[in-house]
Amino acid sequence: MKKFPKEPVPVTLITGYLGAGKTTLLNHVLNNQQGYHIAVIVNDIGEVNIDAGLIANGANIKDKAGLVPLSNGCICCTLKTDLVRQLAELISTGRYDYIVIEASGICEPIPIAQTIAMLDGSMQNSRIPKLCRLDGIVSVVDTMRLASEFHCGEQLMKTDRTEDDIETLLVQQIEFCTTVVMNKADMVSAEQMKQVRAVVKKLQPEARILETSYGKLDIGEVLNTHAFHFDRVYQSAGWIQAMNGEDEHEPEVLEYGIGTFVYERRRSVNRKKLELLIRKWPGSIIRTKGIMWLSDSNVKSYVFEQVGKQVSISYNGDWIAAGEPAEVQKALKADPDVRASWDSRCGDRLNKLVFIGREMDQAQIIRELDECLDPE
Repeated sequence: MKKFPKEPVPVTLITGYLGAGKTTLLNHVLNNQQGYHIAVIVNDIGEVNIDAGLIANGANIKDKAGLVPLSNGCICCTLKTDLVRQLAELISTGRYDYIVIEASGICEPIPIAQTIAMLDGSMQNSRIPKLCRLDGIVSVVDTMRLASEFHCGEQLMKTDRTEDDIETLLVQQIEFCTTVVMNKADMVSAEQMKQVRAVVKKLQPEARILETSYGKLDIGEVLNTHAFHFDRVYQSAGWIQAMNGEDEHEPEVLEYGIGTFVYERRRSVNRKKLELLIRKWPGSIIRTKGIMWLSDSNVKSYVFEQVGKQVSISYNGDWIAAGEPAEVQKALKADPDVRASWDSRCGDRLNKLVFIGREMDQAQIIRELDECLDPE
C-alpha cells in the first residue's frame, strides 16, 4: 500500500519559451539544493527528451528514479493524466520533499496549474488526497531575444495578436506566474533591460522580477516561496474559464502551428560544412537542441543549440566509446540505456537533434544536414 506524506509536497513549475534558459536554471537549482531532496519532471514535445539527458549530466543526478521525462506532448494538454500519475508516484515513494517541473517551451501555464490543483485539495468535492501544493510558477524570459527580436517586448503589447501568435504564448507565460526570471541579462544594454523590464512589469505587475545570467540565483527566490495563491489568479477571466472547462484548446502543437521532428545519424558531421549551413538556417526553425558528433574529434561529444538567430556548439563530455576497453565495459554494465543504444561500429557516438519550428520543410532540412556528414 502506498504511503503519502502528512503535509503536501511543494511543487515549483518552471515555464518559459523555447531556449529561454529553463534547463540551465533547473541545473543550477539541482546543484544547489541546500538540504532539499528534489525530484524533477521534465516535459518535451518531441519524441526524444533531450533536456532530461542534459539535466542528468549537468546536475550529476545519481538518483535516476527522481528524474522523470514526459515526452511526445505537453503537460498542459495531451499529457495531463501522465503528469498527475507521475506526481502521485514520486510523492508515494516518500523519498522527495520537493518537486520541480520543467514545462515544454510551448506550454500554457494555466492548464498545468489546474492539473496540479487536482492534487492540492483545493478542488471542491475532490476525492483525491492532498498530495502536493503549487508553491510558485517561475517564468524564464530570454531578455536578449525580447530585446532583439521582439523590439524590447513592444510586440507583446500589440492589440491585433491572435491565438496562434508566438507573442500570445509569451504573454500567457509572463502573465500567469509568481516570479519572472529575466535570463541572459548580461547580453543586453542597460537601456534595453529597462525597456524589457517595463513591458514585463506591465504584463505582470504582481510577480517578483529577477535579473540573471546563466540562471544563477539564490534558490530561495524560487523554492518554498508560498507565492502561489488561487485567490489572486481568480481575478483573471481566462483562468476562471479554464477552471470551469469553458476554454478548451486544441493540442498546443497544432494551436501554435508548431511541429517537431528528430534527426538522427550515426556518421560524424563536418564542422565547416555545418557552419556554412547554419548561415542559411531557415527562419522556420525556432529551436534546435541535441547531441553532435563532429568529425574533428572522435573523443569529444558536443551539445548543439539554436534559438532564433542564436547558435552555440559546446563541449558535453567525452564519448564513452573513446575510453579504455575496461571503462567501456563498466559503463555498459552500469547503464542499461547506454547498452540498449550501443552501436557495434560507433559505440555511443551519434548525432541526435530535436527540431521545433513552424511550417518547417523537414525533407529539405534533413537533406541539407545529410550533405554535412562525412563519408562512411
